[in-house]
Amino acid sequence: MQQPDTAPIRSFAHVQALAAGDMEAVNTLIRNRLASDVVLINQISGHIISSGGKRLRPMLHLLAARCSGYRGEAHVPLAALIEFIHTSTLLHDDVVDESDLRRGRKTANAVWGNAASVLVGDFLYSRSFQMMVELDNMRVMRILADATNRIAEGEVLQLLNIGNADTSEQSYLDVIERKTAVLFSAATRLGAVLAGLPGEQEEALAKYGLDLGYAFQIADDVLDYVSDADTLGKNIGDDLAEGKPTLPVIHAIANSPPEQAASLRRAIESGGLDSLPNIIAAIRDSGAIEHARSRATHYAQSARSALSALPASPAREALALLADHSVNRSS
Repeated sequence: MQQPDTAPIRSFAHVQALAAGDMEAVNTLIRNRLASDVVLINQISGHIISSGGKRLRPMLHLLAARCSGYRGEAHVPLAALIEFIHTSTLLHDDVVDESDLRRGRKTANAVWGNAASVLVGDFLYSRSFQMMVELDNMRVMRILADATNRIAEGEVLQLLNIGNADTSEQSYLDVIERKTAVLFSAATRLGAVLAGLPGEQEEALAKYGLDLGYAFQIADDVLDYVSDADTLGKNIGDDLAEGKPTLPVIHAIANSPPEQAASLRRAIESGGLDSLPNIIAAIRDSGAIEHARSRATHYAQSARSALSALPASPAREALALLADHSVNRSS
């Protein structure tokens, strides 16, 4: 399944090419393990799985396993179940956020309703745990069980922050660590676990994944104010409409003149997009976009640095390029 490690890794397309053989096996397994005799499960899970997306988390696991020298087959089902965990969180997120657009398509809850979306999200969670048990590796199960529990904590923390204009940068980081970074970290750590790497190298890959997750989510939150719906695949200003205090807004509130800061606070506290152009202008005027991008770059560089504990290889180059790509992407 693995492709020869020969071509230089200079772009995201090269990373995809390096992982292509394994990703094909993962995608086949995903399609097979989605099957259910309940028609609605097939419809909803197929809708979200087939709607595109980067498959970044399973790709990270596959590359981490290769970077660690793993030559078995367990990385394929592990990568697939990591994608199932992620997809289940998307189904639940869209219900909580009342979103109607994801990856350029109607969300499952917009098509089938909230109840069906939540229940199919539960199905995907439980299917991922079935696949986990089949691997018969207690260490793997513990890492993923801990990760999914922390993701749930992150969802609740974010809920508590909605409408709170006094949310601090640290509180924001606590949310994105749990919601995003812990699954990135579990994906990369598990590559080392499969290969039986020493503790220092396992921790290095875990740190790489954690810092990459920070960088990815901060960059994603910046895109909500600088991209467009067609490029981003979701509605611009969604975070603001939901009253989510992300890093650009948090920084802008703290670094804007009183009148603009008050306007930003009202936008978070009341939600809605009535004054979106003015809000975006205030965020840009405050230097919040540059600040957030600087923080994302800091974490991306930290992720890159963590890879120095691993031997040089095309897979390590690919992981390093993904750190750069996480902050330089447009969607």
